[in-house]
Amino acid sequence: MFIIGIAGGTGSGKTTVVKKLIERLPKGEVSVIPLDSYYNDSSHIPMEERQKINFDHPDAFEWPLLRRHLQDLKQGKAVEQPTYDYITSSRMKETVHVEPKEVVIVEGIMTLWDKSLRDEMDLKIFVDADADDRLIRVIQRDIVERGRTAEAVTERYTRVLKPMHEQFIEPCKRYADVIIPQGGHNNAAINMMTKFIKQQLKEH
Repeated sequence: MFIIGIAGGTGSGKTTVVKKLIERLPKGEVSVIPLDSYYNDSSHIPMEERQKINFDHPDAFEWPLLRRHLQDLKQGKAVEQPTYDYITSSRMKETVHVEPKEVVIVEGIMTLWDKSLRDEMDLKIFVDADADDRLIRVIQRDIVERGRTAEAVTERYTRVLKPMHEQFIEPCKRYADVIIPQGGHNNAAINMMTKFIKQQLKEH
């Protein structure tokens, strides 16, 4: 099994990089674990309090569960990945069945933050993008997918996303084996990564 960690700021193009890697790698041989699925369960917290949770801080994630699931997959065991509802800010009852595959991709803003998680990875990637490009993508996504207003998104970006990015996400670059500028638009970098991963799979 070859484990890849893909990190980068909100709206940097991580999901696009993941999609393009999946398209280029052997069909049916890739499992994706989104870090977002491992937000702490806050269903026991009153709704008003949930709105105050900082989802761009390392403390927002249930790291031990993610580590355990990654270790189970390495041992050939399937896992039940949690799912998260952004509207209610709580974990849902439904889970996603994830089978161990040749390639497992862990993708999220702070995928490279936790050292014990990094130690499980064979390749660590940081997807980089200009701050204004990331902001535009965040505005477009949050308005369409999460029903937020442009004003609410920009206010949250200034108050939470930008300082958290500078404090916790940007420093993760130092742990990356590869930094991909321009996110999902950088086909040359994605093609190089694909060739490298395929070579590693042959040698394993």
